[in-house]
Amino acid sequence: MDQQDSSDAVVSAIRQIIRSIDLQSKQLTKKYGLTGPQLIVLKEIYRFPEKKLSEISRQVSLSQATVTTILDRLEQQGFVKRVRDITDKRKVNVHLNEKALNLLNTNPSLLQEEFSNRFKKLADWEKSMILSSLQRLAEMLDAENIQAPPILTSGPLSATSQEVSQYLSEEHAD
Repeated sequence: MDQQDSSDAVVSAIRQIIRSIDLQSKQLTKKYGLTGPQLIVLKEIYRFPEKKLSEISRQVSLSQATVTTILDRLEQQGFVKRVRDITDKRKVNVHLNEKALNLLNTNPSLLQEEFSNRFKKLADWEKSMILSSLQRLAEMLDAENIQAPPILTSGPLSATSQEVSQYLSEEHAD
């Protein structure tokens, strides 16, 4: 394989990854009416119902402002309800509504969860090789200084499912 063929193969692999993320985002939005980050936040609240917003933010690797925006949207969609704490009025508790519980009982999976499960099964040398190759690739694409939480999704992290659908249909149409 000559240099141009190798370069084209790398670009094709990058494109396949991007398309896979886009398709998974579309499927999640179409099937559940949720974005990846919204589902991640719902799953975190389900796992730890008494967690503070700051703890949820830290656990899902998103800023508190982003998680607050996501919770606003989830509340508008009827997935969560925010209730002021009886003993401490400054504290707001987030409760999952029946709609969220029904959805989570279907156990929707995220692309990053599937990836993580497969990645864990690799030998340490393979994990290191993949990580170093991707870090080098990010550097080659001038992306090494771009902050990105470990969430595989398309569009802005605080976007609504409709905004993600619009983003995917306008910006990433083949």
